[in-house]
Amino acid sequence: MKLSKTTLAAALLALSAAGSAFADATPYPSAGTQNPATYSFTSNGGDVKAYFMGSTASYNESLGLLIDGVNSGITGLQNHTAGVGDSLDFGSIAAGKTLTFFINVATTGDIFYSDKSLNSDGINHVYSTSFSGSSTVPVGTYVAFEDLKGGGDLNYHDETFVFTNVATAAVPEPANLALLMGGLGLMGFVARRRRN
Repeated sequence: MKLSKTTLAAALLALSAAGSAFADATPYPSAGTQNPATYSFTSNGGDVKAYFMGSTASYNESLGLLIDGVNSGITGLQNHTAGVGDSLDFGSIAAGKTLTFFINVATTGDIFYSDKSLNSDGINHVYSTSFSGSSTVPVGTYVAFEDLKGGGDLNYHDETFVFTNVATAAVPEPANLALLMGGLGLMGFVARRRRN
């Protein structure tokens, strides 16, 4: 099947719309609007480390991790005492294990997870993208949290971290998936018409 340049461009546009969550854009580029993407994090195998990138939160908060739904028992990087580049080693985690990051907001008693189905308000409290590295933080997966129930100001910048040895997949919302499927269907229709 031979595709025209127009058809190929439409396909690339549809794919980029579905996968644009990983563009190394920090901080969250659409502050004030709820992040529609949800994320799935898994271990690549080996030590999973968190690097503190910063905090704009006035509340006292710390980072933790669930591994396949079980609390690792390791917490740290308290936002008012950690400095940029400080790290927390969650230890060696087998490849393919599901990772759920969370912040414990000690001031309010809330815990917000990277898996929105675990959040008491049912809202996505994270934004994630790739991170190309800096002089103090290595290449990895950037994860930023919103720390207020109901989404707060939706800036996804209250707690920010970079994780190493972590694979990330954005799970498109149904509307984005429908857009992608529609684009692919249109490509198939155009290709079929050209054959006839």
